[in-house]
Amino acid sequence: MATPTTDRAKDPTGQLTMYTTSWCGFCRRLKRQLARDGIEMLEIDIERDPAAADFVMSVNGGNQTVPTILYPDGTAATNPSAKAVKAKLASLA
Repeated sequence: MATPTTDRAKDPTGQLTMYTTSWCGFCRRLKRQLARDGIEMLEIDIERDPAAADFVMSVNGGNQTVPTILYPDGTAATNPSAKAVKAKLASLA
């Protein structure tokens, strides 16, 4: 589900960003699936970046839920499928 995000989300480079943790199996799987399809992203570990953790909490009802994807249009999705990410990126192209 896409959610409007805060000003932190307005990435001028238009890059796909994935907020993760080192131990998250869902994160690893999604990264692997997207990489297989040639989709590049910036990965940010919320346990190493307090501002990133704050952002993730701001779009997830106060929870540090990962993976959280930030799309180039400033919307976010929590634990999306690779198919959903690809569809969203296609709609933005």
